[in-house]
Amino acid sequence: MHGADPRLVLGLHRSRHHRDTLTAALDLGVTDLDTAAPYFGFRSHEVLAETSADLLPRSTLSTKVGFFLRAGRAEHSLDPVRLRLAIEKAARELGREPDTVLLHNPERSLAGMSPADGHALLGSACTALVDAARHGLCRTWGLSSWDTRPLGTAGVEDLPSPDVLMVRAGFLVGIDLLDTTAVLRNAWQAGETWGMSPFGGGNGTVWEDFDPRPFLRPPHDGLSRVQAAFRTAFHLPSAAAVAVGTDNPGHLAQLVQALGADVDTIAVSQYLRALHGHRQS
Repeated sequence: MHGADPRLVLGLHRSRHHRDTLTAALDLGVTDLDTAAPYFGFRSHEVLAETSADLLPRSTLSTKVGFFLRAGRAEHSLDPVRLRLAIEKAARELGREPDTVLLHNPERSLAGMSPADGHALLGSACTALVDAARHGLCRTWGLSSWDTRPLGTAGVEDLPSPDVLMVRAGFLVGIDLLDTTAVLRNAWQAGETWGMSPFGGGNGTVWEDFDPRPFLRPPHDGLSRVQAAFRTAFHLPSAAAVAVGTDNPGHLAQLVQALGADVDTIAVSQYLRALHGHRQS
């Protein structure tokens, strides 16, 4: 659920992994750092340890497992043995255990499976992460899903409840996916929800045509459309944290500033009702 103090998570997807970026984030009070095994050409963990080993203990670090390099190409797997080995490898490469480990896009392996087979496979993968946390390889665990619909099809009610459910967030997420995410996290009784990709992969031209600032409560003088889009993303869906990837300290500072704005939840509710009405018409 959305907490009193929304958090910005610095995501390293497409990042150049420069030490200066991590230093700037820490200087701004951004201590949540999110990466994944396949980022930076499957070298994200190693590069972080090489360039920023002294900074990592100052960050709350999450990473993701589920993609593996085979014959020069990435393949997805929810095999529990491979997942456990990947978590152990992440800790070795980073030089420390990650705080949170997430299953990376589990829907990639669930697509096309029968509900029964998908349920069994997802259950074994979740159990592997539960065991990893129990053995001290991470503190918490969860899932990062670009498309939550296959997870709902597999059924999650009797599976281990994740500490974190990371999903797409913001105005560029369709109502079907927002509804599916809401049903999934309620059925699963997930802990925190984290949002990701609030700008739809960097498509900045959207905000030239659409002004999200009316979704903020006054006063919001001086805030840009991008800042308003980011802040409102914490309510689409309701999230405790939102991950944003940037190598620009100035952009990061603007997003940190936006955290202090208040969202007009009535306007958000009206927006969601309008989306439902448009879908039904």
